[in-house]
Amino acid sequence: MLKKEKSCFVSDSTITSKFGDRPPSTYSMKIQKLSQLKTLFSETGGYKSRTFSSGKYNWRLVIYPNGNEKDNGTGFISMYVELDSTALESTVLAYLTFFVYNKKENKYFTIQDVKGKQFNALRPVRGFPQVLPLDTFNDPKNGYVFDGDQCEFGVDVMKPSNPKFSWTVNKFSKLKEHRYISSKFLIGGRNWVFELYPKGYNATYSTWLSLFLHLAEGEKMKTGEEIYTQCDLRILDPFGCNHMTRKFNQWQERSHLLQGLGWVGFVPLAELEKAYLDKDGSLKLEIEIAVILILIV
Repeated sequence: MLKKEKSCFVSDSTITSKFGDRPPSTYSMKIQKLSQLKTLFSETGGYKSRTFSSGKYNWRLVIYPNGNEKDNGTGFISMYVELDSTALESTVLAYLTFFVYNKKENKYFTIQDVKGKQFNALRPVRGFPQVLPLDTFNDPKNGYVFDGDQCEFGVDVMKPSNPKFSWTVNKFSKLKEHRYISSKFLIGGRNWVFELYPKGYNATYSTWLSLFLHLAEGEKMKTGEEIYTQCDLRILDPFGCNHMTRKFNQWQERSHLLQGLGWVGFVPLAELEKAYLDKDGSLKLEIEIAVILILIV
């Protein structure tokens, strides 16, 4: 069994909530009479917005101003997205970020699950039953209800693009340098590079291949910035489909990205040379990014 040494911190939680300056880019909805909305939907459930489009599909934003009791949302604002699944033939994966405007701070409270949500004909509604406590939301002093009886909600619905980047390392067995860097590739609005150590990152791992993902030189992270990366890092089998894949699914702060994301012990060199070099002695690496999200704390 391969040893999987990781050089980065892995967060167990994929749900985050933060304040930010950026407004929703997919859809926003301003409520002029919140009290009226609460009265109308006190028993019937959620208020559905007009239809909006994202990723070639039609959606609605669903707000429970008194909380969705059927989904453990008692005492909270509940927010969901509903997919128009009338003509849907397969499952749709989407990344959701919900927004609640705070006029006092002139910022948006946001909540998201970076894992993404799967929508289909049997489950067309996904979201969060507990977005904000009603006591917090309803008190005008906190800024969510403003100008008498107004409030504003929004959502971003993003479809993954799963971009890939490949790097062929020629004549792997004859490499002399300690470290090799790939060309830059653009994913998620940032330039990235592979960092490869053909004889291991240090003496302890001299019989292993070490492989990392880095922000490219010149890319800088702001203080407090965090990047969530979900991707597959693999060595391709040149003679079949037995590719060697390692996954990471984690948040990185600035200090972690400076160290690199990956493995000091990715694969033993003996196994690599036996099964993963082509007839010319070349090694082919590939990375497939499922999602990169950038947040400012």
